[in-house]
Order: sequence, then structure tokens, then C-alpha cells
Amino acid sequence: MFLGVDGGGTKTAFCLLRSDGVVVAQATTASSYYFSEGIDLVTRVLKEGVGAVCATAGITPADVDFGFFGIPTYGEVSGDVAALDAAPREVLGHDRYRVDNDMLCGWAGSLGAADGINVISGTGSMTYGERAGQGLRVGGWSELFGDEGSAYWIAIRGLQAFSRMSDGRQPAGPLLAVLRDHLALSADLDLIDIVLNRWHGDRGEIAALSPLVTHAADQGDEAAAAILAEAARELAHLVETTRRRLGYPVGERVLVSYSGGTFNAPQVREAFRQHLNTLHDGYDLRQPRYSPVVGAALYAAKQAGRPMSADALERLQTTPTATAA
Repeated sequence: MFLGVDGGGTKTAFCLLRSDGVVVAQATTASSYYFSEGIDLVTRVLKEGVGAVCATAGITPADVDFGFFGIPTYGEVSGDVAALDAAPREVLGHDRYRVDNDMLCGWAGSLGAADGINVISGTGSMTYGERAGQGLRVGGWSELFGDEGSAYWIAIRGLQAFSRMSDGRQPAGPLLAVLRDHLALSADLDLIDIVLNRWHGDRGEIAALSPLVTHAADQGDEAAAAILAEAARELAHLVETTRRRLGYPVGERVLVSYSGGTFNAPQVREAFRQHLNTLHDGYDLRQPRYSPVVGAALYAAKQAGRPMSADALERLQTTPTATAA
């Protein structure tokens, strides 16, 4: 049994996968993004999630053959790496696991752990690619001065456009009404109270506003549409930088896929595809093959030296899964 854990800015997902390609159980807990709450949060979240998914499967953590734990921000604070590496040991009771950044979950899921590049745009954004045994990350420099094209990045620009529209500094569009209705604003300036005082600038709460920008664009808001188009350009640039740095020659096909909620917006997906085609004619854009949490379990099997067979991978695409309550 292989355990996959996909941490993220808004939730942490858990998956138990059999070697025949059947997902036995899944569970979801709170975010494991620990920068605001402290590193002890990671162990608490892992204990809850591993306990839930193992209970659903009718096994104990000791029965897990190998686990992969994708933790957000892993590798971004050198002093925290040892503690993050050790956290699953307390939860599982053994050392049959590996910890790394959650970007590997999106890559392994979207491409079935095959060579290529995955671009992630959820709360944050980055790419991870592998070619001929070499792995590379690009992006993911935090919401303060990076994460271009992410849900947070889109939402912040949506809030900026709202403030300018409210003031009359730019033409008003449907975005005004969309945000007013969603946040039940009595006055436009109440937005400051909600985002700064009630939410305390929480990145997850802010990122969750990203679909509203998409909704406004669907209603013909030009400013919202421009934000989504720029997000797609930024994400395509991440991919192109990754391709160049991995040393793909001009004539070689490059598998590309994506993960994260931002790509739920058709406008973003189509603009992303168009931008990729202008940057390199060898890109082969694929829909994600599996979810990031399933990717984490696939990567666990690969790290254990028991990668899934072609038959198991095919079965994995068609088998229903069990989910912990």
C-alpha cells in the first residue's frame, strides 16, 4: 500500500493506492502551509489525515509500504528541512517515506511521473519539470514578490481593479457588482475591513476570490479578462524558462500539463495554450492524467522501487475511490 500526501495552501489531501492501481481511500484535512502558524502544524495535520485515510482503508500506518509527503514551502527554509523530514516518522512509526515540496505531486499526477513539465497555479504558482533524471523548479517565490499567475495573484489584481473602479480611476465593469454581492458590502470601503481586519490578509481567503475575477470576465469585464490573460502569459513563461534550463533541444517534444484551481477557468487554459504555442513549437499540452494526491502515491511507489505497471496506470484512470468523511 502506497501513501500519497499532497499539501497545499488551502487543504492537505491523503491517498492510499494499491500496487494494482486501485485507490483504496482518500481523506482531506486543513492546510499544511505552516509559515503563519508554526511548523508544529505539519505534524498535527499529518496525524489527522493519515489516521483518517488508514481508518477508511482498514489498515494501520505500519501497513504503509512507502509514503510520499509533498509539503508546501519544503526547501524554502533550510533550517526547517530536518524537522519536516522527521515529521512523518512520528505519524507512521517507520522510515519508509520521503518528504519534498508539493510541486512533485502535481507533476507526478499530471504526467504520470513521465518526463515533462507541470505548471502549478493554485494559491501559489511554480513549475516542476524532469528530463533524463534531472529535476528543476522554477517560480514559487511567495505571494509577496512572486507566485505570478496564481489564484492569489489574480485575486489581488481583481481587488486592485475593484478599488480603481470604485474610485472612478478606471471604467466600471461587472467586477464591481460581483465583488459587492459576494462580500455583501454595505459600502465599497468595507472591503478594507473584510480583507485586513477580518481575514488578516489570509492568503487562502484572498486566493478564494480568484473565481470571482473569472466570473466577472465571463460577464464581459475587460479588466478581469486582461488579468486572466496576463496570468496565462506568466504561467507560460514559467514553462518556457523550465524547458530552456532543462536543456530540451529545439526539435524535442516537451510534454506539458497543469494542476491547481486556476486552470479550472477556460479563459486561462486557452490563453495558456496560445502563449505556449508562440514560445516553442515542440510543446505537447496534455490534460492532467491524475490528481496531485494520486500523483503523490505514484511517486511513493516509484521511490520504493515499485513503479506502477501500464495496466495499473490504466486501471487507476477508471476505478472509483473511497473517501474518508
